[in-house]
Formats: sequence, structure tokens, C-alpha cells
Amino acid sequence: MKSILNETTYNKIQERLAKLTENSKPRWGKMDAAQMAWHCQPALNIMLKKDTYGLKPNWFVKLFFKKSMYNDKPWGKNLPTAKVMKATEPRNFNEEIGKLKAVLNELGEQRNKQGWGEHPGFGHFTDEQWGQMQYKHLDHHLRQFGV
Repeated sequence: MKSILNETTYNKIQERLAKLTENSKPRWGKMDAAQMAWHCQPALNIMLKKDTYGLKPNWFVKLFFKKSMYNDKPWGKNLPTAKVMKATEPRNFNEEIGKLKAVLNELGEQRNKQGWGEHPGFGHFTDEQWGQMQYKHLDHHLRQFGV
């Protein structure tokens, strides 16, 4: 399973992200490219311990969804998302893509860190699981926009 904490995988995600434009059209879902860039930021900010977004442990989510976060099976289309991470407002593409790249760069600078700790909603992840989950989320949305 690929991990955002792997240098080659991280660089490939950066290359794919650079191909995203304001005019990139989704293959599925309701978000435009700016909203998707906004939506991808919280997961990275959670890993970096910048914010919890008010997420709390949820046994149902942990029991039925957590393992899908870091297995080899790609996520399907139109999956449910936490209410605080739903992109419903219009967003500025250049602003949001800049913020996404900045938080991704910050994560890249810390790739070798050990002990990423707890997720506020899913609980314990190993470092490997954190990296796999972040890759899987970003890959899902980059595929959504064909990059």
C-alpha cells in the first residue's frame, strides 16, 4: 500500500496536484476543484495536530470504516464525509490550492517523524496507517478530477 510518508509517493502526489486546474472537471461528486482542494486540507491538518475540527471518537465509524482507510482497495465514489469537511460554499481555487500545497509541504518536511499519535475520530493509527490513509484520501480526490 502506498503512503504519503514515502518520498517517491509524496513526490508523485505533488506532481499530480500540479496538474489540477480551476477548470478541472470532476468525474463524480458535487465538488469543483477549489472545493476539493479545501476539503483535502483538514485531513492533513489533523495529522499535523493543527486542528481536530471538533471530531470525536465514534465507535460505529471505527468499527465499520476505519480499516477501509488504509487497505489496498480504492475508495468508491460519493462516500459520506464528516459534516465539518463537506464543501458546500464556493471557494477560490488559487487560494485553496495554495493552502493545500502549503500543508502538504509541511507534512513532507515531517515525513520521517515517528509517533503521529491519535486521530480525533478514528483513534489510534500506526505511522504506516497514517501515511496510507493520507495517500488514499488524496489519491481518491485526484482520481475524482482525472489527475
